[in-house]
Amino acid sequence: MNRIRDLREDMDLRQIDVAEATGIDQKTLSNYETGKTQPDARALVVLADFFHVSIDYLVGRTDAPARDSQYIINELSKIQQDLERIKKNVKNS
Repeated sequence: MNRIRDLREDMDLRQIDVAEATGIDQKTLSNYETGKTQPDARALVVLADFFHVSIDYLVGRTDAPARDSQYIINELSKIQQDLERIKKNVKNS
């Protein structure tokens, strides 16, 4: 499950950070990352939700991390709104 490690590192998080946010024990996360154990269905759902990826991506069935196109559209819309707010704040400064 190196994708868990890759996702965690991409977000500059420590295992303990992910453990606290997900409720999955840090040692258990370490075991997932090293391949000593495999996450069960509940852990896969929790990790996929936390990292905003599909379970298929976590388990290596696809190389596309996004859940679906609607999720991407929603996230881009949020980013666009944030950028508009920032522009407005800069303009008013």
